[in-house]
Amino acid sequence: MREQKSKPKYPLATVAFYGPDNKTASKVVVGIIASEDAESDPMRKWVSGEIDVRDNKQIQSEIGAFLKEHGVQQIVTTDRIIGCPHEEGSDYPVGTKCPFCPFWRNRNRFTHENEEN
Repeated sequence: MREQKSKPKYPLATVAFYGPDNKTASKVVVGIIASEDAESDPMRKWVSGEIDVRDNKQIQSEIGAFLKEHGVQQIVTTDRIIGCPHEEGSDYPVGTKCPFCPFWRNRNRFTHENEEN
């Protein structure tokens, strides 16, 4: 029997966590998708230097307010940290690997498996 997927409820929010390794989330990005064909807009980012963003009460409160402000009906999130918090082109040159997060240098950001040849 095929599993039936429920239809998304809009507006929906996407939530993704990023960190220097696969244990500590130092950044969370939340995007709002208004309808099926819409891009993620608006999008907000939160960064925490000392406390994991998942445990930071201030950030959690701000995310809750952001979701409420946009009338979010459904949240879609990753079940793990999905890569480095630094941004190619802003924090380090395009086409290179992040010099700040050696954990991710040769790892798949979704599976966390080492992809070194």
